Amino acid sequence: MKIDKKYFLKRGIPILLGGIGGYLYYYYIGCYNGSCPITGSPYISTLYGGAIGLILGMSNKTKKTEDANDR
Repeated sequence: MKIDKKYFLKRGIPILLGGIGGYLYYYYIGCYNGSCPITGSPYISTLYGGAIGLILGMSNKTKKTEDANDR
């Protein structure tokens, strides 16, 4: 199975950076008594960080269509 490098750079790197950011958030800022549902666990915080990285890393570019003024 061949991995497309462009796809990995567009999806994998933001997820990885988001996961690292989520863990760092848990480590330095998170709740230690377990009362916070997201930041009370390193696993959940890392997953949320990865999900945010995926969302921010997604491209919102659309293909250009022929505009009425271009005719």
